[in-house]
Amino acid sequence: MDPALTSLAARLHTLPPSCGPVRLIAVDGHAGSGKTTFAGRLAEALGGAPVVHTDDLATHDELFAWSDRFREQLLTPLSRGEPAHYGVYDWVHREFTEERELPPAPVVLVEGVGAGRRTLRPYLACLLWMELASEHSWERGQLRDGPGLSAFWDGWIPAERAHFAADASRPYADLLVHQGQLGYELLVGPSGTP
Repeated sequence: MDPALTSLAARLHTLPPSCGPVRLIAVDGHAGSGKTTFAGRLAEALGGAPVVHTDDLATHDELFAWSDRFREQLLTPLSRGEPAHYGVYDWVHREFTEERELPPAPVVLVEGVGAGRRTLRPYLACLLWMELASEHSWERGQLRDGPGLSAFWDGWIPAERAHFAADASRPYADLLVHQGQLGYELLVGPSGTP
């Protein structure tokens, strides 16, 4: 296990709950910056913490307009200490085809582009930002997804730029996450404390 993740997991467990009994932790960054992989590894370091992927809440028509769904389906029940039930969008069939249950665990991770948005920040115990420039992130994402999704990326890049221009997350990050050859490095973010 990466020592930085072990240390971060211990630190996150000591934070006060931010959404009812839950410590809600956002992992934000540009598409292709490594959020999903990092969140999965952090969840493991946290002893199996649940992870919500914002890709499950977004749709083709609402790439970033999922705040109301998040509030109604996740924040409201979790803030009451109740299990949340949320719809999962199927990107192939272009509809919500599944429902997942999310328990009010001590720590819940939310990962995805825009996870640290203005409407969620009051409910976050910590905002982590994957520190990789947009151009490098998008290049990695396009290599990962292959030429079959190039049309999607043609629409995604301007949409992501517009989202962060209107609702930037990085300035509010508690920690910046750098992925190196030997693991992760955590640095104090613009709004964090050492």
